Amino acid sequence: MALQDLTPQLRTRLSRMERAVGWFVTLAMALLAFGFVYYVYHTAERKGWFLTKAPYFIYTDRATGLKVGDPVMLMGLVVGQITEMDPMPAADFQHNICVKFEIKDPYYGYLWTLGSRAKVTTADLLGKRELEVTRGTGGYPTYVFNPLREVPMAEAQSWPDLSKWLLAQEVWDASGTNLLAKAKTPLTNLAALAAAGCTNLIIMDTREERKAMTGIWNDQEGRYDPCTQKSRYQLVVDESAAVTERLEKLVSQVEQALPNFLRLTNQLSEVLSNSASLTSNLNAAVLDVRPIVANLSAATAHLDQPGALGAWLLPTNLNHQLEGTLGSADAAMASVNTNLTALAENLGRSLDHLANLTSNLNGQVAANTNILGEISRTIVDADSFVQGLKRHWLLRSAFRAKDTNAPPAAPPPLHSPKWSEP
Repeated sequence: MALQDLTPQLRTRLSRMERAVGWFVTLAMALLAFGFVYYVYHTAERKGWFLTKAPYFIYTDRATGLKVGDPVMLMGLVVGQITEMDPMPAADFQHNICVKFEIKDPYYGYLWTLGSRAKVTTADLLGKRELEVTRGTGGYPTYVFNPLREVPMAEAQSWPDLSKWLLAQEVWDASGTNLLAKAKTPLTNLAALAAAGCTNLIIMDTREERKAMTGIWNDQEGRYDPCTQKSRYQLVVDESAAVTERLEKLVSQVEQALPNFLRLTNQLSEVLSNSASLTSNLNAAVLDVRPIVANLSAATAHLDQPGALGAWLLPTNLNHQLEGTLGSADAAMASVNTNLTALAENLGRSLDHLANLTSNLNGQVAANTNILGEISRTIVDADSFVQGLKRHWLLRSAFRAKDTNAPPAAPPPLHSPKWSEP
């Protein structure tokens, strides 16, 4: 039915319905567009599309277990991803694979020139590997965000405020052995730098910090170079072999060790057979020793009785002889004891008589005080008599002395210095 055939009321109601449907479709499209934009924005924010990313690269021996889009780890966190993996030219004999990756903000601030390394480690048992970077321990940041500028030394010395400018390079003396100024230090010793022969300085302005990288550290030159789209900082890599390569090496080692293992099993079989024969011989020896053990058990069965060990060690006749010998020894000791007692009594009486004799002699000497003088005079007279006999012509030959070597002359007596002859 044509639209002109409808009544005015139906045409008015139909136009209102079309207008409502149009508004509904417009609102649905707007909601759909808003949801799509929100999803894209949330996905971009989650994946860090709006964050600043610092590019890096490493050289590896192989790309096994790595692929573009794999995450880059730092202290257990996902801080970036691998962007490219390209083989090096055939004429480059030092490197095989160049792996490029990006570290997103703010994690690239953990990478410094000292201590920051890249590690390609095993992730699972299926040959998967992952890329991990380590936190720096010193040196300089790999990237800076302050504007760089190269100025002559004379211009820098004329500036009024030097505290807002930092060095963007290391300055060495003319010999190249002594470091005069480190990078990222204030311009406070320009006179010393000028005296060292430095004409131009690469400096950075701390008054401005940009969102994009402005400088990348050059390890060879010891300075920050202007950062371009192709600029990438190289990290030293520590690469471990994949699990498949390790398993292959392990299998090769097992194959090499297998003949030795088989030889060892043969030797072990021989040892077991020798042990079996030894146990059989030992069983026969035990059967031979069993009567000896039975006799020993019977001999030691009555050792718990008093004197059993003595009766077993000493025969009956030897025991009687030992008893007789001990009885004779006891009688001899008794007689010796009696004789010793009598001898001691006789010795006591002799000592008593000797004491009485000495006491009588002492009494006589005490009673006659001249007896000692008389005895001395008697001895002197006897000596004079003997000397007279020696000089008599008849008895002189009886007392003639034998010729011997003359004794050495006696040294003169020693006297005090104050002594004088009488």
